[in-house]
Amino acid sequence: MNILNKNRRLFITASIVMAGFASAKEIHVSKAGNDKNDGSANKPLLTIQAAANVAMPGDVITVGNGTYREEITPPRGGDSESKPIVYQAAKGEKVAIKGSEVITGWKKLENDTWQVRIPNQFFGKFNPYNDLIRGDWFDAKNRKHHTGAVYLNGHWLMEAAEKELVSGTTDEKDPLWWAEVDSNETTIWAQFKGKNPNTETVEINVRQTVFYPDRPFINYITVRGFSLQHAATNWAPPTAEQMGLIGTHWSRGWVIENNTVQYSKCVGISLGKYGDQFDNTSAEAAEGYVGTINRALAFGWNKSTIGSHIVRNNTIAFCEQAGIVGSMGCAFSTVEGNIIHDIHVRRLFAGFEMAGIKFHGGIDVIIRNNRIYNTCLAIWLDWMAQGVHVSCNLLHENDLDIFLEMNHGPTLLSNNILLSKSNLLMDSKGAAFVHNLFSGRFDVVVYDSRVTPYLKPHSTFVEKLAGNEGGDIQFINNLFVNNANASEYGKAFLPVLFDGNVYTKGTVRAVAGNMQQRFGEFTDEGKKEFAKLKAVDAEERNMIEKSDFDAGAKLINENMNAFLEIHLDTNWLSQAKRGLATTESLGNVVVPGLPFENPDGTDITIDKDYSGKNRNAANPSPGPFEIEKTGIARIRVW
Repeated sequence: MNILNKNRRLFITASIVMAGFASAKEIHVSKAGNDKNDGSANKPLLTIQAAANVAMPGDVITVGNGTYREEITPPRGGDSESKPIVYQAAKGEKVAIKGSEVITGWKKLENDTWQVRIPNQFFGKFNPYNDLIRGDWFDAKNRKHHTGAVYLNGHWLMEAAEKELVSGTTDEKDPLWWAEVDSNETTIWAQFKGKNPNTETVEINVRQTVFYPDRPFINYITVRGFSLQHAATNWAPPTAEQMGLIGTHWSRGWVIENNTVQYSKCVGISLGKYGDQFDNTSAEAAEGYVGTINRALAFGWNKSTIGSHIVRNNTIAFCEQAGIVGSMGCAFSTVEGNIIHDIHVRRLFAGFEMAGIKFHGGIDVIIRNNRIYNTCLAIWLDWMAQGVHVSCNLLHENDLDIFLEMNHGPTLLSNNILLSKSNLLMDSKGAAFVHNLFSGRFDVVVYDSRVTPYLKPHSTFVEKLAGNEGGDIQFINNLFVNNANASEYGKAFLPVLFDGNVYTKGTVRAVAGNMQQRFGEFTDEGKKEFAKLKAVDAEERNMIEKSDFDAGAKLINENMNAFLEIHLDTNWLSQAKRGLATTESLGNVVVPGLPFENPDGTDITIDKDYSGKNRNAANPSPGPFEIEKTGIARIRVW
C-alpha cells in the first residue's frame, strides 16, 4: 500500500511537471507581425511589449530581425531559475531595441546648424528635453544637463552648455545640440558638419529606459542577444532608484547575456535599488547611506529575495555614469565575460558614482573574466564589499583600475592584469591581492573617519558599524612591472603583509612605517582592532627585487584579440618559496573576523592562473601566469 501511494504521488508530481512544460510556449515577434495575432511562428506579434503582456513563466519570446523602437516594461517574471521568462533575439538575426525615434524635417539655419520643431505630444508623458539630470552626489559643473540626446548615424552629439555655441563653428569631433521646450513644442538645434540630417539617420531619445520593470520583485527574466540602445536615464546614486537602459529594479534571478548595451545618458545596466520617498535626500543627511540600508532591509533585501543575477558576455559602452551599477540589488550576483569601455569619457558632468562597474553592497559578488578599458574607473566597490571575489579581469587604459571604498572585507582580488597608470585607490581594509600583475601607482587613504557596516556571513543583515583605519591588507605572489608603485602602503595604520612578490625594473615597493606612532589618531574601534593584532608594521617576506630586469609588459591588440607581451624569468621560481593562497593561509580579516571563502562557504584555493592552467601547488609562479620559460612571452589575454 505504501509503495502504491508513493508511486501514485510520483505519477501526480510527474504529470504536474509535464503539464507545466506543455503549457510553456514560444511567442514570436516580427516586424511583419501584428499585435492582434496569436504570436505563433506563422502569426507573430509586432511589438515585444505585446509579447511581454501575454508571456507566462516558462515562456520564451523570440524576436526577429529589425529595429524595435519601444520601451519594454515586463509585467511579470518567471517562477524560478528553471522557469524564467526568456526574451531572446532569433538565432543568427540582428535585433535592435531602441529608446529613440528617427527625426526628419530639419531646416538649415547658419553654418552647419539645423533646427527641427517637434510637437510635445510626440513625447507622451516623458520629454527628455525637459528632464534634467539630478540626484545625490551629482555635480552638474554649473550648467544644466538633460537626459535627452541626439544621434547622427549611430553616435551621439554633445549637449551644449549654451545655445549660442550651437550656432558657432562645428567641432567635427564633438558637434553640439541644444533644446528648448515650451507649452506646445520642443525645438532642437544641432550641428551636422557637411551632412544633411534629412538624408542621414538622425535619432533622438524619447524613452527613459529600454527594458525595465515599473515595479520591484519582477523576478527570473532572461534577456539575450539584443542590441539595446538610446535611453534617457537619470543619475543613479546608491540612495535612489537606479534606472538603467536595462535594469532589474530590485528583483532576483535575472540573466542578461550576449547583448550590446550602449548610449545611455547615465547607466547601461542596473542591478540596483528601488525608489521611495527618500530618493535623493541623503547626500547631506546625518544618517546618509546607513538609513538607506536600513530601509532596504525592511523592504526585502535578503538573499532569498534580491540579487543573484548573472550579467555575462555583454558589450557595454558609451554611458556617462556607469556601465553596470548596483546599490544592494547586485548582491550575490556574477558579472563575467563582459567588455566594458568608453564610460564617463566626455566629463560634461561629474559626481561620485562613475565607473565601468560601480557596486554598493556587493555581498558575495563574483566579478571575473571581464575586459574594461577607456573608462574613468574600471571597478569601484563601495561599502559592504564583503565576500567579493574579483578575478582574471583585464583592465587597461583607465584613469584608475580598482577603487575599494569603506569596506571591511573579506575582499579577494586574484589573477587580474592591471595595466593602467593608476592601479589601486584604497580606502578599505580586509583585502587580499593574490597573483595579480601590477603596472601602475597605488594610492592609499590612511584614515577615514566614516563608519560603515559589516555583515553576518553570506548575508545582508548588518552585524555592526566600524571605522576605517587603513591596512589589514595582504599582497601575496604578485608581479610588479613597469611603473608599479606600492610605496603608499608603508604608512598604513593596520599591518600590511607582502609575501612572495617580485619587483622588476621601475617598480617601487612599500617600506614599513611605524604604526605605533599613529596609535593616538585611531578611533576607539580602531584601537580595539589594533590591540588584537600581533604584528604592528608592514612586513615583506620572500621578496625578489630585480631593479635591472625590465619586464616591459605591454598590451598588443590584433583584430578582436589582445595579447600581453612580457619578459618573464623562471629563476623567480627557485629564488623564493611560495605557497598556494588558500582560505587557511590567508586567515581572517580583522573587523568581521571572517575568512576568505567562496559564496557557498566552502574554502578557496587559488590553484588556477589567469588562463585557467593549473598552478604548481608546491611553488606557484608570481603574477597571473604560470611561468614556463625564461624570455619574452606573448600570452593571449582576450
